[in-house]
Amino acid sequence: MATNRIYASPADLPPVIPVFPLTGALLLPRADLPLNIFEPRYLAMVDDALAGARLIGMVQPDEAKPDTARGPAVHKVGCVGRLSQYSETGDGRYLITLTGICRFEIVEEMAVTTPYRQFRIDTSPFAQDFSASTGEETVDRSALLSALAAFLDANKLEADWEGIRQAGTETLVNALSVMSPYGALEKQALLEAKDLKERADMLVAITQMMLARMPGDGEGSLQ
Repeated sequence: MATNRIYASPADLPPVIPVFPLTGALLLPRADLPLNIFEPRYLAMVDDALAGARLIGMVQPDEAKPDTARGPAVHKVGCVGRLSQYSETGDGRYLITLTGICRFEIVEEMAVTTPYRQFRIDTSPFAQDFSASTGEETVDRSALLSALAAFLDANKLEADWEGIRQAGTETLVNALSVMSPYGALEKQALLEAKDLKERADMLVAITQMMLARMPGDGEGSLQ
């Protein structure tokens, strides 16, 4: 999904953003991440984002490190997204969609009075994220589609193959990474991949390893 606002370089993003730590949630540039928001602190975060720049950073908690005074330790790399869809459920929840813009490295956590956490970030190490389709020509698209077909077949799932074949390579790689049912460490590795080819190769390898561990009649789903 495209957004109404164009972000062309790190200078287009603020240095401090609200951040939502969530295990298993992966946001990537130009990919969409739907979220069900119900905790009061994150409802406040969405309200403030809607009133401001509409930007929210996604990071995963780092369970290998001890908690900090402000909450769980988080991985150093996350992704900032623009709030591109929003609806109220009538029972106190928000259903939102974030559209990824660029990955970032955390510089420091800010001392704030908001109920949600805010971090100073640096997007300059990921400046290539601002350019759509970068590195598509290096991706082994046939290997990616073969791995997807094997996964769907093993889990007795169907897919819109016409839509998949028409999708751009970056869209396909990042969307499949976001929707994949893999664990938090695998998703963090997909996020931190240096380029699109590395992410695609990693996605294929993870899928093949998962298939190798499955019984013949395994069941699962792309979420």
